[in-house]
Amino acid sequence: MRWIGPCTALLLTPYLASPQAQQTNPPQSAPEPKIKFAQTPYQPITGRQRVKWVLISPFEPENLLRGLFSAGLGTASNTPREYGPHWDGFAKRYGMRFTGVITSKTMEAGLGAIWGEDPRYVPARDKPFRERIGHIFVMTVMATRRDGQLRPAYARFIAYPSSNFLSNTWRVDSVSDTSHALARTGYGFLGKIATNTLKEFWPDAKKYIFKR
Repeated sequence: MRWIGPCTALLLTPYLASPQAQQTNPPQSAPEPKIKFAQTPYQPITGRQRVKWVLISPFEPENLLRGLFSAGLGTASNTPREYGPHWDGFAKRYGMRFTGVITSKTMEAGLGAIWGEDPRYVPARDKPFRERIGHIFVMTVMATRRDGQLRPAYARFIAYPSSNFLSNTWRVDSVSDTSHALARTGYGFLGKIATNTLKEFWPDAKKYIFKR
């Protein structure tokens, strides 16, 4: 009878060594991979789009409103005084600002083309409200490059002050000095914030204002 135990163990050894016997618990199924939605890749701005941006963007509602506000404020305060506080002065102020805008945008688009800086503003409408506010300020001083990465908007940093100092050559004497050029540069960045804000939220506001 002593041989029964060893023989039984010998017979059961292949079964105990099999994978079915070693698995005390069934294997857990691997977690399903998370679904990732494909994002539209960034498309760098083309030369034709740069020209269009220079020629069309000054006539966008955001820029036209800024021009009306700036000319209206200058007419109300009679600044510069050479233009006078009347409709003729309003037209001169509006036209003077318009020449500055065209000059600035031409510089920004031209310089940005050298290192692939995109001057366009792309709203972040799929983001939460707080992130959209941050996006407005970030895109005031940053721009997208050819590789889709954000970098400081060097072309804008050069174009804003350069165009304002250059415009001193055709502005009236009372506003054609360094201090006024620097002030106009600062107003330019503030105006960029205002323009970005309108582009970001105006489509949403329009849905509520003009909803049927």
